[in-house]
Amino acid sequence: VGASTIAAPAYISEIAPARDRGRLVSLYQFNIVFGILIAFLSNYLLSGIGENAWRWMLGVETIPAAMYTLFVVSIPQSPRWLLSKLRKDEARKVLTTINPGIDVEKLMLDIASDDVNPGNEHIFMKKYRFPLLLAFLIAFFNQLSGINAFLYYAPRIFEEAGLGESTALLSSIGIGVTNMLFTLLGLFLIDKLGRKTLMYLGSAGYIVSLSLVAMAFFMDWTGMTVPVFLFLFIASHAIGQGTVIWVFISEIFPNHLRASGQAFGSSTHWVLAAVIPSLVPLLFSGIGPGVVFLVFAFMMVLQLLFVIFMMPETKGIPLEELSKKLIKKNM
Repeated sequence: VGASTIAAPAYISEIAPARDRGRLVSLYQFNIVFGILIAFLSNYLLSGIGENAWRWMLGVETIPAAMYTLFVVSIPQSPRWLLSKLRKDEARKVLTTINPGIDVEKLMLDIASDDVNPGNEHIFMKKYRFPLLLAFLIAFFNQLSGINAFLYYAPRIFEEAGLGESTALLSSIGIGVTNMLFTLLGLFLIDKLGRKTLMYLGSAGYIVSLSLVAMAFFMDWTGMTVPVFLFLFIASHAIGQGTVIWVFISEIFPNHLRASGQAFGSSTHWVLAAVIPSLVPLLFSGIGPGVVFLVFAFMMVLQLLFVIFMMPETKGIPLEELSKKLIKKNM
C-alpha cells in the first residue's frame, strides 16, 4: 500500500494531459475508498460466522491483490521516465498513444528540459523548500483531521455514541458509501473548480462537522445524531483532502525529483496514519471523545489558513511549467 501511494499517483500524473490530470489521479483515491466500502461490507457479512471471522476478513483481501498484480503488468512505462533514461523512441510511442493530436516533439523537448538534473540534486535543497513544505503540510493536515483514526475505529466510535454493536457495523457501511459518493463528486469537480476550491469546501465541512461531533459528545446527544455528523465529516474529507492530496503531491515536484517528493509526502502521511490512530483509544479513555474531536476541529481551522495563504492552484498547468513556478517562490 505504501509503495502504491508513491508510484501510482506519480505515474498517473506523468501520463495524463494537464486538463484532465486532477480527475485521472483522483481515480486512484476513488478506488481506495471503493475498496474501503467493500471491506466494510465484507466485514459485516463475515462478522457472524464465528471465531474464525477475522481470518476470512483478512483472507478475502488476496483476491483484489491478485487482480492488481495481473493488471499492472500490462501498463506502459511513464514517457517522462523513459526520456530520463534516453529511451526517446519508446517515449514518443507512449506519448502518441496516450495523447493523440498533440505536438509530441514539443512536449518531449519540454519534458527533457525539465528533467535535467544538475549534479546531485535532492528534494531537501533550498530551492525545493517550498514544494517540500507543501507536501508535508497537506499530508500533515490530512491525518490531523482524524480521518484514519475514524475509519479504523468507526464501529467503536458509533458504540461510544450509544449505538448497538450490529448497528455500529452497519453504520460503517454507510460511512463507506458516503466516502465513495463524495469522492466520485470530487473526481468530477477537481478539474472544473480546481484543487483550492475543493480544499476550501472540505476545510469548512471539517470544521462544522467535527465541532458538531464534539458538541454531541459533550452534550450526551444519543441516537443517530453523532452518525449523521460523522457522515458529514466523511463527505467533507472525500470531496476535499481525499480527492486532492495525491493529485497535489504528484504535481508540485519537477520530473527528476517527483518520485522522491511523492515518497516524502506519502511517508509523512503513513507515519501519521500509524501514530494518530494508535493514540486515539488512549485519548478517548483519558480526555474523552469530545475533546479529541474538538482538537481535530481546531487543526482544520489551521488547514483552512494553509489553503488561503500558502496553497497554490495547480489546475490545468503543465507539470514542467508548474515546477518552475514553485521553484521561483524559493528564489
